[in-house]
Amino acid sequence: MQVKDIGEQGLLRRLQKFCPAEIVGDDCAVMATTPNQSLAITTDMLVDGVHFSDRTTGPYYAGWRAAAANLSDLAAMGAKPLAVTVALAVAADTAVEWVEEFYRGMTACLQEYDTPIVGGDVVRSPVVTVAITAFGEVECDRTISRSNARSGWAIVATGVHGASRAGLELLLNPEFGQNLTEVDRASLILAHQRPKPRLDVLPIIREILDSAGEFSIAGMDSSDGLADAIIQICRASGVGAKVDRTKIPIPDIFSEIVSTEKALDWALYGGEDFELVLFLPIANAELLVEKIGNGAAIVGITTESTDIWLTDSSGIYPDAGLKLDQGFQHF
Repeated sequence: MQVKDIGEQGLLRRLQKFCPAEIVGDDCAVMATTPNQSLAITTDMLVDGVHFSDRTTGPYYAGWRAAAANLSDLAAMGAKPLAVTVALAVAADTAVEWVEEFYRGMTACLQEYDTPIVGGDVVRSPVVTVAITAFGEVECDRTISRSNARSGWAIVATGVHGASRAGLELLLNPEFGQNLTEVDRASLILAHQRPKPRLDVLPIIREILDSAGEFSIAGMDSSDGLADAIIQICRASGVGAKVDRTKIPIPDIFSEIVSTEKALDWALYGGEDFELVLFLPIANAELLVEKIGNGAAIVGITTESTDIWLTDSSGIYPDAGLKLDQGFQHF
């Protein structure tokens, strides 16, 4: 059976089972927010052949990654997810099973964070395209933005970087990493196929900063790479940075499968790790890293100059400028 066999309404009826019955059915989903709260909204679009393919992800994992990308954007703002809407464009001869599996993947990710699909749209297209809009809620004075960083603050990565890029390499080139154990191979592939948005970090941030008496923080997620996040925050805040290459957290297994330079390149520019990159006062950063654990690290410090340097505390490599155009670019 194909999508053209059941038509738009038939497909919509099948997809509505993934949504709360009391919310879907009207032209809009209406959701009340409480006083002193802001509604955070983000939209992310994914295109077959650009963001996913059956060769590397399949419909279930493509759906999971689509949901995770939006939840990660909410986490980067400090927002608790409320709901998502999904706009789906498919060809008429697309298998219904493919579409349902895609939604199962989205739902599996969203359910871990009590986030329902509350509506969307379905249209015909020669290329499968998905646009997800996610809604979140954050206290007005607890919003994390990119423009709040100050000179002398620490730069924190909430986890290892480069694992997703390594997982993609394993999927594209089965000959790669022949010396890996099955456990390590599966772990890297899952890092690419089932990334985890770091919503778990938000309560820790609030606890630390509330105890400090001031919500001083800047940040974003690292979906486009660690270097991209650092540069974007620095530019938005009008500060520079010194990032120590020896402090960047990468998977331990990298030493067995890639060179030091390749490992660094994947960590800085590989993207799709969906960790948070946070700038905050040093004492708070040290406490945050201690409480998060699991690969979290202080990777650098902000400076008054607007230059952004990759340094080496071991003294082996000369300083080099971080670049915004080495990661994935759509155009």
